[in-house]
Amino acid sequence: MANLDSHRLDVTFSALADPTRRAILARLAQGETSVKELARPFPISAPSITKHLKVLERAGLITRSRDANWRPCRLEAAPLESASEWVERYRAYWEQSLNRLDDYVAQLQVQEEKKNARKRKS
Repeated sequence: MANLDSHRLDVTFSALADPTRRAILARLAQGETSVKELARPFPISAPSITKHLKVLERAGLITRSRDANWRPCRLEAAPLESASEWVERYRAYWEQSLNRLDDYVAQLQVQEEKKNARKRKS
């Protein structure tokens, strides 16, 4: 099971690695839309957009359907939730690191203030 979860995360993060795919997901977060509408803001060919959509679909991040000439795409949030949960595990580490950095900067400021106060007395 852990191996399957790891593979799903790999596929999700791989899909998210491309800025075009992230932009497509951002648009789909606003609601379902057609492939044609998704392609409109990008200066790339229709086959390239289709390749991006296939990557997103294989990662489970979108679903596509067909209704006559309307080919809607829809965001699927479950893989994003799994990726978010994985990243969240590291929040405590980053918060501790930032707290240590805050302490260090405060320490440097105190030292600098003492140094400046000595200079003023001289």
